[in-house]
Amino acid sequence: MTTAVLLSCHGTVERLDDLPAFLANIRRGRPAPPELIEEVRRRFERIGGSPLMRITQAQADALAARLGLPVAIAGRLFHPYPGEVLASLHASGVRRVVSLPLAPQSVDVYHAVVRDAAAKQGGVEVRCVPAWGLEPALIDAFVEVIDEALARFPEEHRARVAVILSAHSLPQRIIDAGDPYERQFRAMAAEVERRVAPRGNPVLVAFQSQGMTGDAWLGPDLRSTFEALAARGAREALVAPIGFVADHVETLYDLDVEAHVIAREAGLVRLERAPAVNTRPRFIDALEALVRRELAPAAP
Repeated sequence: MTTAVLLSCHGTVERLDDLPAFLANIRRGRPAPPELIEEVRRRFERIGGSPLMRITQAQADALAARLGLPVAIAGRLFHPYPGEVLASLHASGVRRVVSLPLAPQSVDVYHAVVRDAAAKQGGVEVRCVPAWGLEPALIDAFVEVIDEALARFPEEHRARVAVILSAHSLPQRIIDAGDPYERQFRAMAAEVERRVAPRGNPVLVAFQSQGMTGDAWLGPDLRSTFEALAARGAREALVAPIGFVADHVETLYDLDVEAHVIAREAGLVRLERAPAVNTRPRFIDALEALVRRELAPAAP
């Protein structure tokens, strides 16, 4: 049976003129107000467009080289959609697909779209990788980028720099309805903290990139986290966006631009960001291990 891997990410636009359609997808079909479209356009323009799909393709290429299997990419909320990609894979002779979301938490949100597309396509078996936030090589990759970023601080006070482990926020109502996202993220963050703790750095969790709505969102947010640190006398902090495995607008704008302004307003004098894992070999190790485990013969 010909097997392929499907890496699913959130998705993004290559053309800014597609932002209204993309935002409507995020909003479950509700058109975005003009002011929201304009604000998102401004952010994309500031960072020169989102590199998400380019990085996702590079991750797929690196994984394909490891596995010797075709590895395709899809966006949950924008082209190429899973249905489009599965149709192409099926036409090329693929009959089994390993669905691997490029988000370690709440993977069923991604798998549901892939399973639905496969049911409509027919003739494709789907294997779904379970939540993978505790995958050892993933934790290694996060610790690697944190250590790399901490090395930017003077050695004499490096251990006093607070490390903020961040993830994208969600509306609180989604968490209250039983979504495992927060629980799974905090479990992953706890494992990263366990590895970072011997360095002496205080480690905190924060949720970033809250939506531009009046709803309650999962916190604490970055502003309140920065303010709490400053109130304790901290002057420097490092944000490690371990909730993301590739650079996109939430790292390149929300952290590299907006968070610096918020940090200064809160009283911090220096804010650094750990790199995204992107195509680091240890991260690709994690993806490889997940796929090989899913394809391994079942124990008798």
